[in-house]
Amino acid sequence: MSLFITLEGGEGSGKSTVLRNIVSALEKEGYAVITTREPGGTPISEEIRNVILDKKNTDMDPRTEALLYAASRRQHLVQKVWPALKEGKIVLCDRYLDSSLAYQGGARNLGIDEVLSINMFATEGTFPDITLLFDLDPEVGLSRIAANAGREVNRLDLEKIEFHKQVRATFLSLAKRYSDRFVVLDASKNVEDVTADALAAIKARLEK
Repeated sequence: MSLFITLEGGEGSGKSTVLRNIVSALEKEGYAVITTREPGGTPISEEIRNVILDKKNTDMDPRTEALLYAASRRQHLVQKVWPALKEGKIVLCDRYLDSSLAYQGGARNLGIDEVLSINMFATEGTFPDITLLFDLDPEVGLSRIAANAGREVNRLDLEKIEFHKQVRATFLSLAKRYSDRFVVLDASKNVEDVTADALAAIKARLEK
């Protein structure tokens, strides 16, 4: 059974760690699973990622940023996500279009519907089956990043706290707008509990 699952949340919310745990659990149960990320996931998309997140590119225009994310997303869908779904696999993606809506639409003040329009063109209207939102106080998330010496620090990590608070607020508003696919997880819990909550949401969808 194919299923497109996306993991969303602010910086340092623990998505990547929980994603690995989810994959391990699903594979043990015999599901065919692939993992990927945005921006990135394919060679061309990874090159675009490097431009977007490079700490030197602090003067990037918000609309340029939004368009680059959409371009990376398109290539990623064409080369990786759509083929895997056609093969009946479960696709777990660390970030997708809701990140563009939260970061560029909300925190960059470009407008949710304006950024959504760009992404509808890029994705041909492809939405996830389930979106797991890792909700966490931005100050906690950024402190986690600061304490993790091995974690990549990118351009978005360097934004002011007000930016990250707006990202969180926009994600929560999206969860209400798209309540049919969003599941909000308390990312302040320990990793084992968050993993259990995420797996419960996925299993509920698989059993429908």
